[in-house]
Amino acid sequence: MTTHPTTHTPSRTPAPGPRGRGARRKPGKATGNRRTPGSYAVLAAIAVFVLAFLAPFAIILLNSFKTSADFRAHGSLSWPTEWNWSIIADVWERVGFTQKLLNSVQISLGVVLIAVLFALFNAYAIGIGRVRWRTAFLVFFLGVNVLPQEGLVYPIYYLFKEMGLYDGKLGYTILVGITYSAFGTYLLSSVFSSFPRELIEAASMDGAGRWTILWRIVLPMSWPTLSVMCVFFFVWSWNEFLYPLVLLISNDNQTVPLGLSVMQGQYTSDPTAMSAAALLGVVPMIVFFLIFQRSLTRGMTAGAVK
Repeated sequence: MTTHPTTHTPSRTPAPGPRGRGARRKPGKATGNRRTPGSYAVLAAIAVFVLAFLAPFAIILLNSFKTSADFRAHGSLSWPTEWNWSIIADVWERVGFTQKLLNSVQISLGVVLIAVLFALFNAYAIGIGRVRWRTAFLVFFLGVNVLPQEGLVYPIYYLFKEMGLYDGKLGYTILVGITYSAFGTYLLSSVFSSFPRELIEAASMDGAGRWTILWRIVLPMSWPTLSVMCVFFFVWSWNEFLYPLVLLISNDNQTVPLGLSVMQGQYTSDPTAMSAAALLGVVPMIVFFLIFQRSLTRGMTAGAVK
């Protein structure tokens, strides 16, 4: 009797679906892309803020190319009926904008150089060198930032008169640079206080001196913060008005904000010329930010990424 072996057919069970990153999500259940009423409210608030911020610039731009008759007839919010392209050249010539632009660039660059160098040296001594009376020095530099310009302008005026620095760009640049270095020292000291001590100790064991540690280790690692300081110091120095009003009286030494102020008289004013002057004053800052926006963004976000 012959027996035939029974063959068992294996049951086919469906293979488990893919799991992990390759898994396909069910349609209709998007995750992370759903807009909530709160997100729409935030977007609306940001849009309103941007429009409110850009509205003055748009008004200045419109009025910068109007004629005086057009402005008096239709107001400041109307579209120009006739574009007056010559007003920019007239204001440029009337103010002597070329010389004042060069003065502002020279003074602002000098202020940035002096302020950043002094702040770097002071913060290196306070934050990394751990000098004595560290807290007292920080309170002193903080107090310099708190003092108002109105309380310092007259003593500085008489001091400059005695030292022969009055109505000179060099003395004014040194004054503003040292003033800004107080804020830079206070800012950099807090950054340097958390500087990795292991790097400094390792460099010291390899024979590096204090100057080598400053220029080869501390400065490259602190460059994002220093770049932000450079941008802020340049903008602050560019927009200074009270100090140059008192200390720079010659037409050849005046800066852009001070030179553009002559467009406003005590009894008479030309709104279109003033708008053109304001446009000339703000365009260099816009160009400056467009050039250095990457450095500013990197410096402001450097602390968030290890």
